[in-house]
Amino acid sequence: FIGINMKEEKLCLDLAYCDKEKEVVNLLKKEELWDDESAWRYFGDKENNFAQVGNQKKYAEDAITEKIINSVDAVLMRECLKRDTAPEEDDAPQSINKALWEYFKIRDGKLSNKSPKERATLAENICMVATGAKSNPCYSIIDKGEGQTPHKMPTTLLSLTESNKLRIPFVQGKFNMGGSGALQFCGKNKLQLIISKRHPEIACLENSNSSNRWGFTVVRRENPSKGRRSPIYTYLAPNKKILSFLADGLPLLPSKYPNPYGRELKWGTFIKLYEYQMSGGLKTNIKFDLYYKLSLLMPSIALPVRIYERRKGYKGHTQETTLSGLTVRLEEDKRDNLEEGFPSTSTHSVHGYEMRVKVFAFKRGQSKKYSKNEGIIFVVNGQTHGHLSKTFFTRERVKMTYLKDSLLVVVDCSSFDGGARHDLFMNDRERLYSCELKTQIEKSLENLLRNHQGLKDLRLRRRQEEVEDKLEDSKPLAEVVEDILKKSPTLSKIFVQGVRLPNPFKLKNVKKKKKFIGKRFPTYFKLAKKHPNYKPKECPENVRFRVQYKTDATNDYFNRDSDPGSFTLSVNGELIRDFEVNLWNGTATLNVSLPENTEVGDTLHFESKVKDINRIEPFVDEFFVKIVKKTEKDRRKRPHHRKPPSSDKKGKDTEGNSYLDLPRVVEIRKDKWAMHDFNE
Repeated sequence: FIGINMKEEKLCLDLAYCDKEKEVVNLLKKEELWDDESAWRYFGDKENNFAQVGNQKKYAEDAITEKIINSVDAVLMRECLKRDTAPEEDDAPQSINKALWEYFKIRDGKLSNKSPKERATLAENICMVATGAKSNPCYSIIDKGEGQTPHKMPTTLLSLTESNKLRIPFVQGKFNMGGSGALQFCGKNKLQLIISKRHPEIACLENSNSSNRWGFTVVRRENPSKGRRSPIYTYLAPNKKILSFLADGLPLLPSKYPNPYGRELKWGTFIKLYEYQMSGGLKTNIKFDLYYKLSLLMPSIALPVRIYERRKGYKGHTQETTLSGLTVRLEEDKRDNLEEGFPSTSTHSVHGYEMRVKVFAFKRGQSKKYSKNEGIIFVVNGQTHGHLSKTFFTRERVKMTYLKDSLLVVVDCSSFDGGARHDLFMNDRERLYSCELKTQIEKSLENLLRNHQGLKDLRLRRRQEEVEDKLEDSKPLAEVVEDILKKSPTLSKIFVQGVRLPNPFKLKNVKKKKKFIGKRFPTYFKLAKKHPNYKPKECPENVRFRVQYKTDATNDYFNRDSDPGSFTLSVNGELIRDFEVNLWNGTATLNVSLPENTEVGDTLHFESKVKDINRIEPFVDEFFVKIVKKTEKDRRKRPHHRKPPSSDKKGKDTEGNSYLDLPRVVEIRKDKWAMHDFNE
């Protein structure tokens, strides 16, 4: 027995240390296992499993994300089971956020509430290691989670469509397929190694016969043969049993660079994907491009992950970092990468479902390391479930073409119930279904972006900067004319009013622009204009209306990671959800859809409440809205006068120059017409 145990342990470690598929195949052939059909078992115990395994993910990086999410779930399950609590019962945490607080004291379920040092300590639970060749790397995902016994592996780690986590409220994985989605991106034979051992405290409670044993297997794809039309996936299980052995721990964790192994793993799960076909641009040092992509795919990951680069040829004192998700990265880097005042946050309700929205506006050239083509990402429990491309910002109803490459919008849909999630998100967690819910969400986001004052100001500034860049060639001429003007004031009459040539003969009084400095917990939140019962705001039937509040709250007040505020709205005493609140530099804009069954002539009583942990009593305000008949819109074009910036407004704060300018003629090529709102 000791000899068999040592033989299987050696085979397990030899397989773990392989970095090429060919080496794995040769090892198994040497043990006379590769060609022995009786030693292999159908993955998921289903012969026709190819379509189910191979039709899950479009991109390799999305598939590997599922492995990491499964590791997060395993660590949360470990903590629950260690307490001898059944995960499906009411005694278990009823959400991921509650589990994170109860088990790891992560406030509000946000890693940004932990220090970098604390996050690094938490990351010891899960790691991802890159080994092998730079061109065809292997990736190992290792966790110190609950682990599985050899007996349970076929119905957990090697299963399909089992309802293992379907009724567990505090985990992410529900469909029992994400773990197999990565197989199609492995090398020629689609090889994957799985090693697992049950956590000893859990094993003692379960009293299983194989609870103290390591189990291991290799998953492979077999090509069509013997009349089969499609390939199948199988895993190594001689005599239909998982290979196993006794050992206290295995040297599978990465040690000091450049060693990929050496530290002991005492329990948990080790998964290795051989020669993984990652997208071309993501095969570089794991600390960079892939790290950025994974941060985007798991913007608010529940637990941090330690990332290790252990391929040869990379220079540097350390080749490891901690993955904590996009929101943590942006919070730590926002001073250098985001425009002033961002991120801004808002709360939306569509069909009664609440969404929390964050708008990030990057400085020029700073968005590339955070997103590529993704413009709007939809997040559920920290994981991206779908996205809309940046072309969304160029829509006619949005008109943010100038900011297309500088915007990223994060929409948190974690509060959606199971039915709404299934209506909106496909099972691959990459795409959205075309449905009424999606249409209404898009309309809500269009309205937010189109009317966002901070974005409108930034768009105008970017447009002016681009025009100024094109006019640099006229600078020498402007300097000559400026000199002439000083000598001949009469000439100033032939120039248009502008900004580039100081007029030495005219001064104007201007008002200083005040910088908005918000407070973490506001001292006031009140309506900018009252609408009492005797003089209600009029709203045409079947349209939305808007009211504004003045406040000294910061722009991220309603959707920050730590201690956010809340906004509730009721009409005639009943809470409603079909509204959105957008907060920017002291102005909160409330957009409301009229409740159903309202009629012309009705007067509605609205009451809003704003509260946070710093207030005993909420800010309460009320207003009245009267429903009137819808009138035909005046389609005639009205002259549009741009609101001048505050620094150009009349005032007595200071005296400034008035300016003249050369007539501005800027050549706009056809491919740039859309950016300037030109048409045919």
